[in-house]
Amino acid sequence: MKRPKLAGVFLFVGCLLAYLMFVKRHYGAAKPEAYRLPPHHQQRPGLDRPVSFQYGIMFDAGSTGTRIHVFKFHTDNREAPKLAHETFRAIKPGLSAYADDPEKCMAGIVELLEVAKASVPPSVWSITPVVLKATAGLRLLPGEKADHLLDRVRALFMESPFLSRDDSVSIMDGTDEGISAWITVNFLTGGLHGADSPTVGMLDLGGGSTQITFSPQDEKTIQTSPIEYIRSFQMFNNTHTVYTHSYLGLGLMSARLAILGGVDAMPLEGSTQLVSPCLAPEYSGSWEHADVVYAVRGQKAGEPVYEACLTKVEKLLYRKVTKASEAADVDFYAFSYYYDRAVDLGLIEEQSGGSVRVSDYIDAAKRVCGRPSVSPLQSPFLCLDLVYISVLLQELGFPPNKQFKLARTINQVETSWALGATFHYIESLKRH
Repeated sequence: MKRPKLAGVFLFVGCLLAYLMFVKRHYGAAKPEAYRLPPHHQQRPGLDRPVSFQYGIMFDAGSTGTRIHVFKFHTDNREAPKLAHETFRAIKPGLSAYADDPEKCMAGIVELLEVAKASVPPSVWSITPVVLKATAGLRLLPGEKADHLLDRVRALFMESPFLSRDDSVSIMDGTDEGISAWITVNFLTGGLHGADSPTVGMLDLGGGSTQITFSPQDEKTIQTSPIEYIRSFQMFNNTHTVYTHSYLGLGLMSARLAILGGVDAMPLEGSTQLVSPCLAPEYSGSWEHADVVYAVRGQKAGEPVYEACLTKVEKLLYRKVTKASEAADVDFYAFSYYYDRAVDLGLIEEQSGGSVRVSDYIDAAKRVCGRPSVSPLQSPFLCLDLVYISVLLQELGFPPNKQFKLARTINQVETSWALGATFHYIESLKRH
């Protein structure tokens, strides 16, 4: 009698195991399908759920033109996003050219919005932020004229299918420009991909302003620097503290005007003639800046050009720049006119970039300024520009043997502030 009972028990246990194996196999196969993200899946910024990718649209409204960057990011809540693609388009002139007729700026903005529509899937238009940040061109305009231009852009953004808020259109603070460029460079070089990843510093020399930004490693730098030079911010679940400052009016074109003898974008005593020891003695020509055309010429032969120009530049920069002692020990990337003048000198290749030392600018300044005449292929302002760059770098605290990396792109991505500003804006959306 015991054998049939025992057989019944084994039969029951066998059936139960077979059933459990069936259930496990069925749900194990079905579970991934249930959580698979649909095509173009996107979550509104601020919700803490993983997404497959996200878009951001950044308008860079500079002094000479307006540029649109449409970024596509692969995103994962557990790590920093990865840049999958960038669409770039530029138009001229800049917004500031329409200061007296704001309505005329609309056609160019509409044209660039069409580029954005073609680059972003319609299914995610309503959750893709569109942002315009204006730089030195609008900073130099009278406030009312700048406001009228920005109001027209703001109205177009609100009418567009993209995500637009009250802060989507603004004039960018120079310090934010420096921080955004620092974010861009360190994202592209891997410095933001982990709490312990080393970062690099950023130097930018624009037309109206110049910026320096780096992450101090010495607590003394934070304690002894002016309080407004130290900024902390959140990025990719990490807090970053940086030394950053923007020197408005010390960009290359603004400095060139001051060295030539102009003041506040107007020539001295109403005259449009500027005379400078930084130009070759026999040189005579014209130069346009901020819609004013100046007649410029060199001083008569006397003190050697390099020494006379050096004195003029040192006087201009005297006590206007703060030395950051730790900066000499940090790896730096340098952009904009630092890059352009190195290309002019043949120190780097225009497409691939390279490295230069402060002493390279110093030696080139002595060589160019020492020539008795200006070559037809050479800018008459090259001597002035090189002297200014070499003195500025030393005033910022860099010794002659300090080497910088010069790059227009890193991993085929432009090293502008636009990418960093887009990240910064998306992070602010998450916090709000």
